[in-house]
Amino acid sequence: MAANKPFNLEQFVRILLAETLFYDDEYGAIGSLSLIDTQKKRERFIASFMPEDGAFVIEEATAWEKDGEGEEAIGYELAVDSKENASFNSPEEAAGTLLKLAKRHNLLPGITILFEEDEIT
Repeated sequence: MAANKPFNLEQFVRILLAETLFYDDEYGAIGSLSLIDTQKKRERFIASFMPEDGAFVIEEATAWEKDGEGEEAIGYELAVDSKENASFNSPEEAAGTLLKLAKRHNLLPGITILFEEDEIT
């Protein structure tokens, strides 16, 4: 009986990040992953699939809206403007870069489901 390989946390995280960057053509659903700066309490990077380009894009936030109050508050400011940081052909490539960005800048993830008719940042 072959010995099992030890659990690889980094591989697990990369796969999880890649799986969040899904695109469902039938429903127009797009998985979006934000990397959040918890010190400044705002989105720093946003990644998603761009159907019109057929690419997985990571954008760096350049402007933010103030977080709402009460029940609508999410705890951090959402990006309202951004610039493209990188573009990839596969979610696995994007996931590797997201993991590097999260480690380098000490960022935490946030996941959102968008729909094509919604404006994608």
